[in-house]
This record gives sequence, structure tokens and C-alpha cells, in this order.
Amino acid sequence: MTDLPPADPHLAPRWGTAALITIDMQVDFLSESPYGLAGTTEILPNLRLLTEAFRAAGRPVVHVVRLYEPGGANADRVRRSLLSDGAQIAAPGTPGSQLAPGLAPDPAALLDPAALLAGRAQQLGPAEHVIFKPRWGAFYQTALDALLGDLGVDTLAFAGCNLPNCPRASLIQASERDYRIVLATDAVSQVSAQGLREVAGIGVQLMTTAQITAAIGPAAAQHLDASR
Repeated sequence: MTDLPPADPHLAPRWGTAALITIDMQVDFLSESPYGLAGTTEILPNLRLLTEAFRAAGRPVVHVVRLYEPGGANADRVRRSLLSDGAQIAAPGTPGSQLAPGLAPDPAALLDPAALLAGRAQQLGPAEHVIFKPRWGAFYQTALDALLGDLGVDTLAFAGCNLPNCPRASLIQASERDYRIVLATDAVSQVSAQGLREVAGIGVQLMTTAQITAAIGPAAAQHLDASR
């Protein structure tokens, strides 16, 4: 994929008012983890490029995460048996619940499970936050839409783990809220040609990491000019 998506005025990204949304990029979901998703560790280099590009542009980054309480009481029904049998996956306060290496702006930053489980956004940097989601979609019973509204965001670039589940649900929810939407096709795990066709059919713009970082570049230049 080398060409940019067609410039449909209703779908075209507005990079000056864009945010990056990472989905479930946590240690326990990396490829090598006992309950990890194949291909997730492999997309980390592109995720790091995206977070660095959005930070350089002065644009928001929101990491959306899972936190499964012991026993699975707050989990999706499909995972409750596994968790009630003793499995620990992204358990609050554990190393496995933390953001994947290299994604947080400060390597020493740790998630605040009490704040996140209470529904509050945790701030990691000037325009960088973490939000806990209790189900597949990033907008379901979360403060994400309100946070994006406060930040003046109308375009969302999504990346993370893993397309058939949480990213797909989040893309649909973003579409329902009339955001302009981009999917970083080489920074999301479990990608398939069919899955990409389906999300493109609801107006999601399919772009590579290189295309997104090139597009956000002018916003970065404007941010640097404004900060001088």
C-alpha cells in the first residue's frame, strides 16, 4: 500500500485535530505471553513510531487498556470461566497489566488501577492518557468520548491488539459517533484481508504507519513553531 486513501471530504482525516488510540497494548497480550495474541509483539516497533510521531506533533495519544479483576467479575462472559479458574490476565497492579515496553512516554510510569477502574483517565504526559475499558469497544462505559471532546479531536488513528475483537468494536463505535477514522494496517495484530475490507466498508481509512507518520509531520512542524 503506497497511495493515500481517496480524499472523500466526509472521511478524509484532519491531522491537526487527530488523536492516536492504542488498544490493549499490554504485556499480557504480547505474542510470547501465556494468553498473548500472535503478531502483537511484532507490531510494537510501528506502535512506537506512531506514538513518537503524535507526541512530536503535539497531538493526543490515548492508551485504552483492560484490567481483569481476580476471579473475572468485571470481565466479558466469554472470559469469566478462565479467570474464575485462576488465570491472571492483565490483573490490576501486575507487571502483565502494564503498557508494552516503549509505549509510555516515561519508562517508569505505571498504570494506576484504582483510578482507571473508577472510570478516570490517567494522565501520562502533556497530551497522553490511559483509559480502562470494561468490554470490547473503547467507548463502552468509558470517558473516552468526553476526553476527546475536551481535546478538540475529530479524527482518530487506531492501532493495537487485535483487529477482530477490540479494535474492530472500537472502530464501529467511533463511526457511530461520527469521528473520521484511520486504521494503521501494519500496527494492528490479527489482520486479515477480509477484516480490512469490512472496516473499510464503514468508512475507515486504511493507512500504513509510514503514511500516517508522514501525514502527521506537518502538524508536528506547526506544533514546534507554536512552541517557540
